[in-house]
Amino acid sequence: MRLKTVFKRSPTSSSSSSFSSAASPSALFRKMSLKIQEKLPSKGIFVHAYISPTVASWGTCSITLSVPGETAVFQSSSGNQQQLFFSRAIEVEARNIPSLFDKKGRFSFRVDLSLRGGGGGVERKVITEQWIDVNAVTGLATGGTMDSIASTPSIFSWVDPDGTPKRREVVVTYGFYESGPAGQDVLPKRHQCYITVSPAGSRWMQDLIPPGSWQENRRFRRLVLPSAHDSGMNSMSSSTKVLSKMGGAVVGTLVHDNRIMAEIADTLSGPAIALIAPNIIFSLAMTQKDSLDAMLRIGARYFEFRPAYCHSAVRAAMQKGKDGLPDRLYFQHGAIPGMGYDVFLADVVAFLLAHQEEIVVVQLRWDGVPAECAKPSDQDKREYLAKALEKAGDRIVVGNENDLRNATIAELRRDKKRLIMMESVDSLSTYTDEGNATLDGQSIVDAFPRVLTENNWKGKAFINIQCQATATNIPKAVAYSVLEAGTTSSCILATKAICDSKTLPWCRDNVLATCGYDTLVVMMNDFIDGATADVAYQLSKQRLMA
Repeated sequence: MRLKTVFKRSPTSSSSSSFSSAASPSALFRKMSLKIQEKLPSKGIFVHAYISPTVASWGTCSITLSVPGETAVFQSSSGNQQQLFFSRAIEVEARNIPSLFDKKGRFSFRVDLSLRGGGGGVERKVITEQWIDVNAVTGLATGGTMDSIASTPSIFSWVDPDGTPKRREVVVTYGFYESGPAGQDVLPKRHQCYITVSPAGSRWMQDLIPPGSWQENRRFRRLVLPSAHDSGMNSMSSSTKVLSKMGGAVVGTLVHDNRIMAEIADTLSGPAIALIAPNIIFSLAMTQKDSLDAMLRIGARYFEFRPAYCHSAVRAAMQKGKDGLPDRLYFQHGAIPGMGYDVFLADVVAFLLAHQEEIVVVQLRWDGVPAECAKPSDQDKREYLAKALEKAGDRIVVGNENDLRNATIAELRRDKKRLIMMESVDSLSTYTDEGNATLDGQSIVDAFPRVLTENNWKGKAFINIQCQATATNIPKAVAYSVLEAGTTSSCILATKAICDSKTLPWCRDNVLATCGYDTLVVMMNDFIDGATADVAYQLSKQRLMA
């Protein structure tokens, strides 16, 4: 960069007068600093947010975004009760950070709820505040409360004091994707953040369909059920035990996808791949980050589970010694083991016992599970279910596909059929490998009206609208998220904010017209969130009224 001459000697002035008229060194340094800062880069963050109209009816709800030099507020109030989606980009700019050398700027969000008090005053309640430091020069995001996916569990908070009748509870679901130092040609260059504020869904069926109400006489298939995609992949616990026992070299067996391993192998040797095995598995398979109980409390009521034994090569090795993975059924994502089937069933039953008007649907299926992962026998399935129901006694009876298709909500509650179990039923899914392999969600939305026609869903047990993108079907995206970023940069999380900002408003505005009123609808998503659950709730309300 060329620098202009700082000191000039005037031809008509003496040396002393010339010096006194020139700028002081400190002023010149400040000027140079400002010019340098104007040319420094920034790092962007795309934020997608949602505030439920139900929460808005309680008072004024605000989501405040903050970076150095800029504040933005998303706000919904009781005077505007439409469902509100917000999207915007916000920049951490180097010129707004005072230090010349340390260019970290804090990105934060705060969720506030202002309620009218009994005396006419307003009570402001801070639900949560989360933050992470973003380096405007390198683009790296570090520290704070959002520096890993595991550190961003959903936050539940009571709105009303203890002892209040029909006490209200709010849930904030959120996530932060770190795009890496400079992004690249496949995954987003901006960091991604999603924030949703909605009523907790622990008892949404009870609130929407009170016992003894006219709504109870509607058939169960009138509802729209929120669903957590691949709910059994919410923890690295099982995979970590396999890796600890067998070493990272087993990752190729677990991934079971030669395209992805070949893409990674182009960059790293076999030993190096083994060292980052946890990152590979995390980026490929972790589709949820909350406990199963939290998913249910957010509002999820439909689950797909792929119970199978571990890959034959893994299963044999696990039985040697005392530190292996117990030989039981696990959710299988390809050949990557997730949640134990016994744990899943026990948690569902525990939730139903604690919430006696709620109904949960579970479908067992095995698509995508390799032949080396042995499927359970009929006896295995009966024993696992019987064990989970031991504590329930006669308070829970297992329903089936016929109940889902034909029973009223009142009949299901009366007969205690609040756990509906099915296997590989005939349903309509919007998912395709090509359409859902997207980074911006547009191909998903474009496919919805083509797939969701009466000719396609008529006679099906239910309609499954899959809102999640599958960037894991783009090998270059997986390779980048593993090699350049790490476990905080899952390519599954990379697409959530931008895809939800398109798929969920589409569902809100079009499901009634495209899916009718008399076939059960499921809305499925990765990292189950309050917006997905609340849109499904609002659609259920409209379908019951029709």
